Amino acid sequence: MDYMELQFPEDAREATIREGRNISEAERWISMAAGAGLAAYGLTRRRAGGWVMAGLGALLVRRGMSGHCETYKMLGLNTAGTGEDTREALGGLAGVNVEESVVINRPISELYRFWRNLENLPRFMSHLESVERITDTLSRWRAKAPAGTTVEWNAEIINEVADRVIGWRSIEGSDVVSAGSVNFDDVGVGGGTRVRVRLQYSPPGGKIGDALARLLGSDAATRIRQDLQRFKQLVEAGETART
Repeated sequence: MDYMELQFPEDAREATIREGRNISEAERWISMAAGAGLAAYGLTRRRAGGWVMAGLGALLVRRGMSGHCETYKMLGLNTAGTGEDTREALGGLAGVNVEESVVINRPISELYRFWRNLENLPRFMSHLESVERITDTLSRWRAKAPAGTTVEWNAEIINEVADRVIGWRSIEGSDVVSAGSVNFDDVGVGGGTRVRVRLQYSPPGGKIGDALARLLGSDAATRIRQDLQRFKQLVEAGETART
């Protein structure tokens, strides 16, 4: 399974917007704030120079809203962290692939809603300490690491189809480099829902580190398998209806 296989079909307009992004989130907000200020100031000046400033301000606002800079494009620059660093780290022989699934006797819509509220995940994922929502598609994750340490990373939802799939990847500057998806499939009348998790990640120490973790029973596949069983127990006990 290659990194690109983790990205499922999504709304074409959203895909185009994301593919065209080449400036970081911080730059986007700065551009919008500076542009709005410049435009407002320019409109107060009843001269040609004021209209020029207002026009430049509008361009900065547009740059921030779209996340795309034509100058960066011409120079071949990209500060967005929209996955190039993730692709590089997980490409070739570097990444480790995991796929686990479980059948749960609950409706797809219920399981999807519970999972989509990412702050629920530490309730059944034992290695997670917290997941903090930043925006509707960005979140901050904090997890336990060896020797009593912790790691933190930001993740971006890159793919989402209601009641079908949620796809994500870590973004630039994260302690953890990973990409993955969770799929929800109807297994038939009275059969419940199959929840399938796919994960590709770069483990500490590369594949040697992953092999050692497998021997110790602490590899990602083991953890995800156990987490999915806890998720099954949690939702089949009716906990999702009460949260």
